[in-house]
Amino acid sequence: MFRVVDALESAQVRCWLDGGWGVDALVGQQTREHDDLDLVIDTSLVEVVQVALAAIGFRISENELPTRFVMADGLDHRVDFHPVRFDAEGGGIQQLQQKGASYRYPPHGFKASGRLGPRKVRCISAEVQMECHLGYEPDDKDLHDVRVLHSLGVPLPEKYRKLFEDG
Repeated sequence: MFRVVDALESAQVRCWLDGGWGVDALVGQQTREHDDLDLVIDTSLVEVVQVALAAIGFRISENELPTRFVMADGLDHRVDFHPVRFDAEGGGIQQLQQKGASYRYPPHGFKASGRLGPRKVRCISAEVQMECHLGYEPDDKDLHDVRVLHSLGVPLPEKYRKLFEDG
């Protein structure tokens, strides 16, 4: 993971950890196994990102732009990129696959940081990561991440309160 973040920082690309690693960064330790690294980036830097990671052996394995793209190396280390267009207020708008649909990461979502080992990293805030767990059917990893986010003081959305009460 740090190899990817270092390559992006060397290319002057700011990125924010999202998803499982983003949750783990917020609590300062790895809480579960991960099969990819989710990163939010500025959409204007997609080509820069692809060149920077190609230099360390990554290739595009899934292309669902403008919503997302995935790069993987020969060992199947995967990085799932979520490109956003920053607006005048500092929010990040991600174009979704449904025609005309988008998601806006609020400006405060980009102000969080966390730790993984000795490293401080930028990550999407706990509140915004909780919000991003809505709108789809969660799997076991999502349920785990939501519990961790809740342990940080983020209120459980109604959907998850019901799931946890029933389960």
